[in-house]
Amino acid sequence: MNIHKYLKSQKINISVPGIINYLYALTNAYIVHKVPRSEIGGLKISEVREKYYYEDLGLQNAIRSFNPARDLHKLLENLVYLHLKRKGYSVFVGKLGDKEVDFVAEKEGVKMYFQVTLSMVEECTKQRELGNLVLIEDNYPKYVVTWNDPFGTGDWEGIRHLNALEFLTNFE
Repeated sequence: MNIHKYLKSQKINISVPGIINYLYALTNAYIVHKVPRSEIGGLKISEVREKYYYEDLGLQNAIRSFNPARDLHKLLENLVYLHLKRKGYSVFVGKLGDKEVDFVAEKEGVKMYFQVTLSMVEECTKQRELGNLVLIEDNYPKYVVTWNDPFGTGDWEGIRHLNALEFLTNFE
């Protein structure tokens, strides 16, 4: 459990069951959202290794003391998650073999896939973010949301690029 490893590295001794109890309480208080992992293709929901996203980004920053170098990409991912939920989507973390797709969003029987990254200026980042989406064999829409850098004409092998502002203002 990553939370347990992090707390241990900070010399905070708490058991895994204790962490699970705290996460359960935070979820029930609507401070965080628990997002399950889902197998892409079969939509098998996994009860382990779920991810958590804050309901209030300001609260997250107050708790963690905001550090742009460390936290901006996490905030962007959290923001995309919240926007999808507020638009009425069911949201999962996608699992494709040993790879992860940031979000699988479903509404009214239609799926969409999302990768979220600050920038795709570096070729290795572009290959990582786009590569996970290219591996998905169905024809549902695929998107990469970045802080604001475009690539090419906005599409790459059918994957649409949206900068964060465009995503937040125009994406339904």
